[in-house]
Amino acid sequence: MSAIDYKKSGSILNPLKNLSFFARPAITEPLEPRRASLRYRGFHLNDWEKCVGCSTCQKVCDNAAITMVKVPELAEDPLNGVRNLRPAIDYGRCCWCALCVDLCPTGSISLSREYVHTCTDDQLSSYFMLPDPNGMHKEFFGEGWNKTAENDLVDPQRQAMNEMAPDARIANFDEIVAGYDRQQAIIEASRCVQCGMCHDACPTHMDAPEYIRAIWQDDLEEAVRQIYNTNPFAHTCGRVCTHRCETACSVGKRGEPIAIRWLKRYAVDAFTPEQIQAIVGTGDTTPTGRQVAIVGSGPAGLTAAYDLARLGHAVTVFEGLDRPGGMPRYGIPEYRLPYDKLDADIAVIEAMGVEIRCNTWIGRDITLDQLHTDYDAVLLGLGLQLGRSTRIPGSDHGGVVKAVDVLRDVTAEIPETVPASAVVIGGGNVAMDAARTLARLQRQVHGAVRVTVSALEDFEHFLADPEEVTEAREEGVEILDSRGPKACIVEDGRLVGLTTLKVLSIFDEQQRFAPKYDDGDEQMHSGEMVVEAIGQMSDTALLGEALTERLAWQRGRLQTDDDGRTSEDWLWAAGDMVRGPDVVHAVADGHRAARSIHRALAEAKMEERAS
Repeated sequence: MSAIDYKKSGSILNPLKNLSFFARPAITEPLEPRRASLRYRGFHLNDWEKCVGCSTCQKVCDNAAITMVKVPELAEDPLNGVRNLRPAIDYGRCCWCALCVDLCPTGSISLSREYVHTCTDDQLSSYFMLPDPNGMHKEFFGEGWNKTAENDLVDPQRQAMNEMAPDARIANFDEIVAGYDRQQAIIEASRCVQCGMCHDACPTHMDAPEYIRAIWQDDLEEAVRQIYNTNPFAHTCGRVCTHRCETACSVGKRGEPIAIRWLKRYAVDAFTPEQIQAIVGTGDTTPTGRQVAIVGSGPAGLTAAYDLARLGHAVTVFEGLDRPGGMPRYGIPEYRLPYDKLDADIAVIEAMGVEIRCNTWIGRDITLDQLHTDYDAVLLGLGLQLGRSTRIPGSDHGGVVKAVDVLRDVTAEIPETVPASAVVIGGGNVAMDAARTLARLQRQVHGAVRVTVSALEDFEHFLADPEEVTEAREEGVEILDSRGPKACIVEDGRLVGLTTLKVLSIFDEQQRFAPKYDDGDEQMHSGEMVVEAIGQMSDTALLGEALTERLAWQRGRLQTDDDGRTSEDWLWAAGDMVRGPDVVHAVADGHRAARSIHRALAEAKMEERAS
């Protein structure tokens, strides 16, 4: 600044103006009630009701000032994303950067307005468990730095996925959702805080944080490599998985969970089966000389086949129907799971050396006793191919069919008369699949949708996924809650509909299934077809009477040990017939059974050498 500029800036008497401040009243905030500024970064507070123990605060702390401490008296529920861990702070390391606050997905951590930062030597070398609301010095100073829109590092909103409008999708069986593009996937992956809650909740304990991070880094080959560590049905689970991982997602506690299922789909859709095979490799394919027979080509059987083949065993899969895939192919409509994507999963599994023999019925073309003789181990991976009956009056009429039969016939392109009106009994996803399948056929044949769904449960306790219910309604399906079936009405030998009663309760005081109805509230629903979608079971006739008697059962499900081995030491079982209908559980079961079979074969080989 020049001399002239300096002179223009003020009089040399200006410093004397400071004397005038002595005559003014004090404006400094008194020490009592001892409050710092509103956004002050004092000591930490943690709301244990919001905290789920995800450890994000610990991972983001560059100074290693946060340790997660197990609190045994707190509840732990990994399926719903809750750990009994809580953060403790080492104030000898903390620099009050507040990243733990900014990145906390649940918003449980904040910093107080306590400005008294004095600590004794023993306090400085110890950790302080949160969340004493009175802070370090047992006095509540109020919240200072907390999560706001300006400093929130977690985006609560997921990337939307484009999907067909109802009027367009009801006219065909094309896949409804379009999938993420590159930009959408990277943005969605950037929302993940890498807490690993999804890993804990997934039945297969998938490496989701790792493949999501790889997607964020735009390294799709690494993402596929991480996906195939735990799931060879990547295309399938990327579309129809029950995504328990998303229920557990810590980001979903305050906003929308990470779209983990859709991100898996995005990664694997980028490659052909041949490219995926090149990425994941073939494992240890040195032949072991052992042969394993697997009955059923669904997710459980083929996952086990994939693992065992990669371990060097010769695996043969026996399938009674024309195409492999099990219930995903013959029980899930193609608008949810395009069969070419299921074929892509199966192609990778076959590339590992797995032989699949279709149109081969156990009990007709070959017996289980023959498999026992010819193979070193046998695995049953049966789906739930048979539907259960309501056994209400009139349910033995030819126009009353099972949902699984309807879905299987449509997939197999078996021609059937399409009813102009239909009633579906049931409120689960299978009921929605059957209703929406019939709606599409009606639209194509009759030009109008006339499908009614009658469910025992009220809408607050509906069994079907909310999106299934929403999409079914958009497609013209009428859905009635709290209605129980009374009778199928037959007039002059022709099925004309279903009568239902208002449901008062479903379970008794001991929580046993015992529905009660209001006999004064009866409704008639017109239908040339009535579809029963109230449950499914496996066709166990192939086992034969003698083996069926020897095996252990509980409520129609085959009992196994924790590793999938039945009471017969040569026979394992996995999938729906053991766990119930769920693709990702079937995959987990297949992994478990494969490990057990491999261990048993290795032990048998050691015994042979010893003898």
